[in-house]
Amino acid sequence: MIKNEHSNKKPSNILEKIEETLEKLNDKVEIMIEIQKNGSSSNYQKSALSLPDASLDVMTLLSMPDHLRKTAMAICRCSRATAEEIAEQTKRARAVESAYLNQLVLMGYLKKERKGRKAYFFIDKEVQS
Repeated sequence: MIKNEHSNKKPSNILEKIEETLEKLNDKVEIMIEIQKNGSSSNYQKSALSLPDASLDVMTLLSMPDHLRKTAMAICRCSRATAEEIAEQTKRARAVESAYLNQLVLMGYLKKERKGRKAYFFIDKEVQS
């Protein structure tokens, strides 16, 4: 009897985890569909520029996927940094951070500025206030 109760709990926990994962995947698919509706990534970048001012407030950070939230919080701590500097904080590869930072730029949360060969990412203070 005890084994039966214990074995019944495991499948329900597994199903709950599967449900959480499916919800996360569904959110990501919805974002991908929205990007496709807006056209190619260059068209998406143009539409992101016309979006109302985006800010990195608490609710925005909480609504982000975990991987983007970690990057956004790192840039909040630095205020201005390269992908390499963010990668040092997050312990992820520079290329990965570069992709995430560029995604945040496209979404309108960050600005990007090139100085020589380096690209600096920062939060636009005018948008935040």
